[in-house]
Amino acid sequence: MKTVAVIGSNSFSGSDFIDLLLSETGYRLIGISRSPEKEPLFLPYKRHADLSRFSFYQLDLNRDLSGLLKLLAEVQPAYIINFAAQSEVAPSWKNPEQWFQTNAVAIASLSNFLKDQKWLERYVHISSPEVYGTCEGRVREDAPLNPSTPYAASKAAGDLMLFTLVKNFRFPLVMIRATNVYGAHQQLFKIIPRTAIYLKIGKKIELHGGGMAVKSYIHIRDVSRGELAAMEKGQSGLIYHLSPDAGIAVRDVVRKICDLMGRSFEDSTVTVAERLGQDKAYVIDSTRAREELGWSPRIGIDEGLLQVTKWVEEYWQEIQKQPLEYQHKA
Repeated sequence: MKTVAVIGSNSFSGSDFIDLLLSETGYRLIGISRSPEKEPLFLPYKRHADLSRFSFYQLDLNRDLSGLLKLLAEVQPAYIINFAAQSEVAPSWKNPEQWFQTNAVAIASLSNFLKDQKWLERYVHISSPEVYGTCEGRVREDAPLNPSTPYAASKAAGDLMLFTLVKNFRFPLVMIRATNVYGAHQQLFKIIPRTAIYLKIGKKIELHGGGMAVKSYIHIRDVSRGELAAMEKGQSGLIYHLSPDAGIAVRDVVRKICDLMGRSFEDSTVTVAERLGQDKAYVIDSTRAREELGWSPRIGIDEGLLQVTKWVEEYWQEIQKQPLEYQHKA
């Protein structure tokens, strides 16, 4: 039984990846996160009756690096998949050094240790298409990096560090760049769950720039399946894009949720100024993942949005106790 270490296991993407592996594979899993385990509202894997193959460790990649490296050396996981990141764009303008610490400096320290570990078969790193800047046309994995925000620049810096290890030490890196991930159990301040919540409480939904920015929304489970395929079958040193067949404007996604919940789009939304550094579009090409990994998205936007609205209804009592705005942690 091989072991998979999931760094950032409390994250939206990390927790769904654990849920997928517990449901469909026989791997032993360890989760590592800087905060204590969250409640089932945010951790779908907690629905499993048998968690005997999963162990959780509270360790901070920045503050507890020595403890984290000691744990990895003891467990010797065959696979490490790293979701840990400072991931919000707008706040990265206020404290860019914190984003670089987590997304670049800590990655350099972690990967410098891992490059010498013979037990490591694959390191899967979760990057972001935001490193490309505005993604118009069919952006492939060899597109030049052109970040527009401190967040994107910090992710690009960490990515470049990892590829120096590939070039010089044959580091077993596989990199994932997925587009706009959504689904049940997502952070409540994200636009899709926030829209459903605001419609229930009668609060106006702010559309930055009128919601004209085009995103490529992809369901979390489709992304987790792609990450698993890359972990098991991906070629070391390659980047794999995970994206849907087409993009969709933010306003059109919000309109779909309004329709699902029987609310008027016009009465429920208000246009506000565009975000600083907002890229106009994220439309990236995922041909490599489709052809080499046999991957393709299965859950369409209408089905995925319906799942989110049902999740909000199911967990409404718990959701009402949660903050609805982004809570920054240094």
